[in-house]
Amino acid sequence: MADSQEKVNGETSSGEYEKPHATGVESDARNHSVAYSRRQNSMSAADRARRNANAKLANPLAGYSHAELRAMGAEYVNKYQIGDEDDIRAFEIGACLAQDPTKYDSIQGVTVEEADVLRKEFVNRWSQPKLMYLVIILCSTCAAVQGMDETVVNGAQIFYGAQFGIGGQDPRSTWLLGLLNSAPYFCCAFIGCWLTVPYNNLFGRRGTIFITCTFSALACFWQAFSNTWWHMFIARFALGLGIGPKSATVPIYAAETTPPGIRGALVMQWQMWTAFGIMFGYIADLVFYNVKPRPHVQGLNWRLMMASAMLPALIVIAFVFLCPESPRWYMSKGRHYAAYESMCRLRYNKVQAARDVFYMQTLLSAEQELSFEGQNKVLELVTIPRNRRALIGSELVMFFQQFCGVNIIAYYSSQIFVEANFPELNALAASLGFGIINFVFAIPAIYTIDTFGRRNLLLTTFPLMALFLFFTGFSFWIPDDTMHTARIACITTGIYLFGVVYSPGEGPVPFTYSAEAYPLYIRSLGMSLATATTWFFNGVLSITWPSMKVAFTNQGGFSFYAVWNLIGFVLILLFLPETKGKTLEELDQVFGMPTHAHAAYGLRQVPYFFKRYIFRQHVEPERLYEYDTGENEDVGYDHDADNTV
Repeated sequence: MADSQEKVNGETSSGEYEKPHATGVESDARNHSVAYSRRQNSMSAADRARRNANAKLANPLAGYSHAELRAMGAEYVNKYQIGDEDDIRAFEIGACLAQDPTKYDSIQGVTVEEADVLRKEFVNRWSQPKLMYLVIILCSTCAAVQGMDETVVNGAQIFYGAQFGIGGQDPRSTWLLGLLNSAPYFCCAFIGCWLTVPYNNLFGRRGTIFITCTFSALACFWQAFSNTWWHMFIARFALGLGIGPKSATVPIYAAETTPPGIRGALVMQWQMWTAFGIMFGYIADLVFYNVKPRPHVQGLNWRLMMASAMLPALIVIAFVFLCPESPRWYMSKGRHYAAYESMCRLRYNKVQAARDVFYMQTLLSAEQELSFEGQNKVLELVTIPRNRRALIGSELVMFFQQFCGVNIIAYYSSQIFVEANFPELNALAASLGFGIINFVFAIPAIYTIDTFGRRNLLLTTFPLMALFLFFTGFSFWIPDDTMHTARIACITTGIYLFGVVYSPGEGPVPFTYSAEAYPLYIRSLGMSLATATTWFFNGVLSITWPSMKVAFTNQGGFSFYAVWNLIGFVLILLFLPETKGKTLEELDQVFGMPTHAHAAYGLRQVPYFFKRYIFRQHVEPERLYEYDTGENEDVGYDHDADNTV
């Protein structure tokens, strides 16, 4: 930069005197400093633009007066020819409420009845119209469909493995049995999850749910008629076409139809009701265990087990179109009046509906205006430090949701119990016990995830999961001939205690964390990648376990995943920022901290923990973030280390 300036008698064009004899080291340092400063300024401008974009997306109505908002509401109604004078009034008031829903008592024109309904949103958030509860039932049943799809195979494979000639311990049998288990999850990772966007674009949220549940029901029915391992593989692979898009669409539908007060709780309940479906999968295995074969129908019991998973899917198919379509989807198609009608069905009065529709439209317009020309969102996931750290955190929790080892129990627990010398019926009953624990202990997560925080829950539960997996694996060394009861009791206890600590921790945290970590403008892309990641490693876990337990024995297999839990604890301690209760602007700052700085903070937490909780010393916790939204602060991006991970 200095080299390009004109020099006159040792002075630059700006009149500053330049040293005539700089050493090579000084010159290199000065050039590096200038180049770094230029890069820093350039990055600062780009990052500041993104930060401002996120701030506008956080509340695009900030800064407007009530008069301006009323005018905007009326203009919106007239522009899209929505309703009559009563609707104009609703949108004028709704536009003011959209800026700050808590200020309903300071807005002119709100009636006593309307104010009472608006107040109940905060003092009794579960006071909702009946149709809203139908949507909640729909989303819960969809989660149960997924859970049951995953676990009926747990008991069925005890029988069809032998029938298909893959029930032995030879490499061919173990790998093929794992392949059948993993088929739907690999389909989800490579095909199903990436069909979410085109399905939703063409068929809407309800249409996608209907189609995916139809796929699930047909695939479950198809599995029941399989007579060879490759026939079963094709049927189970097709099941992934139903599981993948549904798992991504239902949380979106829930978020777009529910009021803000219960939105987070409903998204959280996806995992809880999936656990409920898992439990019912085990119940189906028990119910059909004693069904005897019929003439020309070999293995009727396992066929009924596999087919039973279609029941919740059929229930969803029967009433999905009784629920309104997502108003947000209608807006994306330019159907604003249909969006308003749909929202009116989901709210008590027109003011509520107008508020939410107007805010949706304003947010949608802001997203379109703030889309950067020529930006490559896939590339920005990696090249922008703030996004890259969100990617690391999201992928970390999604990877460990599988490699904590939970699904070796969810998919193979009946075989594990049989190998521990349980009778088959008792093995299925023990698996049901795990399913009940998985469901019951997922319920407290609705409270604990926002009380204790995502990171604290994981740091607490990962060491315990490792401990209980070690305990379970080592219990297989207890002699069966002399200590049979103790052996069974210890194996069962280890598996159950693992479920107790998994369910409120690594069970619900990954999807919640991934949904909030990314900036809004790349959130859908980040969530698609996160979902594909968890399904891929689900498949890896499923396909490898039968061969792993032969090669490593049950002791080595459980210990393998116990070690991964210890690795997970270290990586979460170092690289996973806390996101509990953070605004979008605060999340920019959280993920703006350099990775090495957060890792150092994580290491400092270890002595702090021992001093405060072991030695009971009075030690003040370190405050990692100073939330400052001043204009001169580059909140959310680390320009001092733009090449740092």
